[in-house]
Amino acid sequence: MQRCLAAGLLVVSFAGQVQAGRACNEPQDLKPETVEKSMTLAWKTLQALDASGAKVVVMARAGQDLSKYGVRYSHLGFVYRQDTADGGHVWRVLHKLNLCGTAESAIYRQGLGEFFLDDLWQYEAAWVVLSPQAQSAMLRVLQDAQQSLVLHQPRYNMVAYPWAEKYQQSNQWAIETLAFAMTAGTAEPVTSRAQAQRWLQRAAYQPTTLTISPLVRLGARMTKANVAFDDHPDEKRYSDRIETVTVDSVFAWLKRANLSAGDPVVQR
Repeated sequence: MQRCLAAGLLVVSFAGQVQAGRACNEPQDLKPETVEKSMTLAWKTLQALDASGAKVVVMARAGQDLSKYGVRYSHLGFVYRQDTADGGHVWRVLHKLNLCGTAESAIYRQGLGEFFLDDLWQYEAAWVVLSPQAQSAMLRVLQDAQQSLVLHQPRYNMVAYPWAEKYQQSNQWAIETLAFAMTAGTAEPVTSRAQAQRWLQRAAYQPTTLTISPLVRLGARMTKANVAFDDHPDEKRYSDRIETVTVDSVFAWLKRANLSAGDPVVQR
């Protein structure tokens, strides 16, 4: 793969407090075959996006094996088309990343190559094109570094409860930010996380319920800074029902709420 192509897929932008770059491992820490697989997936995805006619999509990657929970994809972000001064365009990814397994997170703006540049569980992407109204609303937010941070909560929890504000995981930030974008300029704009969560409930978003035993919860809490369960209601937590925002639940809801064009496009 030519160096100029790789550079184009990796290009990142920096604005305000949105971070540019990777959250943990540097590219030189990855094996050459991992980089090649990541760049090949990015290139194929770029070609498919160009052919789609879309300006904003919700894209997922399979970063870890979650099959024992019935979950296929681990993480999603917004991918949007940005026109360039020379009449061309690039694809940017805006998403929230945990900072190297800590209890903190940040919002990152990356290229497609950077988004996939990891030791993925499966070299596969899935994406849905947002509805025209949702694309227009999200594009304004995605291009504005300050607006994209309005509902960001740095305290990270991999299994954050969807209807609480103590923590926020990556997929949760995405749908709360979608609520913020969709209500901008309306009679009842979303300006807080509590309002975003109420909007999501009215829009019939349904989180995924994971079955996680007390022993697994205890082990995760003791060994991982980015996992907590104290924001979940006792009656659910003590019956091993952990509700959280998954890619699978987001894709299903976007289709059900007519916020997407249909089923996900899978890219391998």
